[in-house]
Amino acid sequence: MEQERYMRGWAKLKEIDGEQGERVIASLAGIAPDFGRLLIEFGFGDIYSRPGLDLRSREIATIAALCALGTAAPQLRVHLHGALNVGCSREEIVEVMMQMALYAGFPAALNGLFAAKEVFAERGA
Repeated sequence: MEQERYMRGWAKLKEIDGEQGERVIASLAGIAPDFGRLLIEFGFGDIYSRPGLDLRSREIATIAALCALGTAAPQLRVHLHGALNVGCSREEIVEVMMQMALYAGFPAALNGLFAAKEVFAERGA
């Protein structure tokens, strides 16, 4: 059962986050490999694999939450790549960040927009 969760989670992580997600997991190997496994099994094997939302909707919710937190810039950048990987447009991502100005404040929205600008530049978008 645990191996099935891990395999399902690893496949979902690669589908959404690609190399960025793989790098996050690899970076945990030297400090907390069990946390990396938990992230794969629970986050991607259990939550991201649920049928209730499509991946675009899940990534929109994720980038909104990470933007609103204001303390998760590295994770926001990974999930901005993920949002683009699953079909979100640049315009949709900008609109999500603008929406966050209303609920999380202008500083959070600005930080989200600057993170998006970096990701768009990395991808040549």
